[in-house]
Amino acid sequence: AHKLKMAAVFKIARIITRNASLHHSRFQARLLCQAGNDGILKRTALYDFHLSHGGKMVPFAGWSMPVQYEDTNIINSSLHTRQNSSLFDVSHMLQMEFTGRDAEKFLEHLVPADVANLKEGAATLSMFTTSSGGIIDDCIITRAGETSFFVVSNAGRADVDLNHIQNELKTFKGGSGDISITPLINNSLIALQGPKSVSVLQEGVRGDLTQLKFMKSTKMDVFGISQCRVSRCGYTGEDGFEISVPTTHVLTLVNQLLSKDVAKLAGLGARDVLRLEAGLCLYGNDISEDTTPIEAGLAWCIGKRRRQEGGFLGAEPILKQLKEKPDRRRIGLTSDTGPPARQGCQVLDDTGNHIGVITSGSPSPTLKYNVAMAYVPRGLSKVGTELNIQIRKRNVKAKVVKMPFVPSNYYY
Repeated sequence: AHKLKMAAVFKIARIITRNASLHHSRFQARLLCQAGNDGILKRTALYDFHLSHGGKMVPFAGWSMPVQYEDTNIINSSLHTRQNSSLFDVSHMLQMEFTGRDAEKFLEHLVPADVANLKEGAATLSMFTTSSGGIIDDCIITRAGETSFFVVSNAGRADVDLNHIQNELKTFKGGSGDISITPLINNSLIALQGPKSVSVLQEGVRGDLTQLKFMKSTKMDVFGISQCRVSRCGYTGEDGFEISVPTTHVLTLVNQLLSKDVAKLAGLGARDVLRLEAGLCLYGNDISEDTTPIEAGLAWCIGKRRRQEGGFLGAEPILKQLKEKPDRRRIGLTSDTGPPARQGCQVLDDTGNHIGVITSGSPSPTLKYNVAMAYVPRGLSKVGTELNIQIRKRNVKAKVVKMPFVPSNYYY
């Protein structure tokens, strides 16, 4: 019986490894489609560092970024993050400062978050919306001071975001508002994620990190490097931090963090798997200008006051949809058998009708079965509903489940 049990375990391991290998190759293919049109890839300040540590570099959103490292694979890197601490280079993200007496009001014009009631050092997830209610990009907004805000958004939408912000600025208060938007081009961004990240970072700071809760942020010296903004947040569902650091000191910081045995480098492959397990959206896959916050299950990002007052781009269609409910919803799906669903796979009802499409999908290293997200009609979005996913001309049974797939471990 023991031999049969072990044989089953090894069989599952082989299947997961094979699926992860396929996931890696398709992940690379997806990244290649996101390279810049001019073919010239940007590099973060850690590019040479990644190469020297066996980083497998791929094009992503116009940047050359590590998808994984030679000494590990996506499965092991994902599991290490869940159990220990992983360091991600996310310096390709767009970091901005909004300052001025009208910065708060301008941000409330751009996003549905209750920016006015953000306390200093508090952060919130939000999104830049279109006048028709679509999502231009998702972002994290932190109140850095009475009239200043730190905003981080996606690398792949950097040009779109900046153009949108500048265009709206021209007409806001007749173009005469007291607002300054500054991209922080001299700062790198490092994400330290996983349950042991707090012990890794605590050695390099004077303050007590138990006092810094989830979605809170402050400036502090880190391993002797001044002017670092440390935010307790991330994209993995685990406890962790994002550290905005002057680029001149980023290599020093990374080396200090990796000197701890529990901390290891991780790439985009693991980051994609982890955020999917956490039920988090990836722009371009799960949200876009063709999806609204309500359809995407992000109504919780709309502040109570904003629901009553509106005043943000797309408020009318978004609040109307919030009241009347959307025709479709983003859902989580799991399947115990068959190959994993990929972006673009069709979702079918029990009579074989095409009702939706997969936006993200992968084997879950943590759960040992396949997970995916999709948009389907509201009537078929209830937890427990059984659906089918068409994968390579084969129908695979799947069930609607509540997200996140893997319980979050944020530090409150």
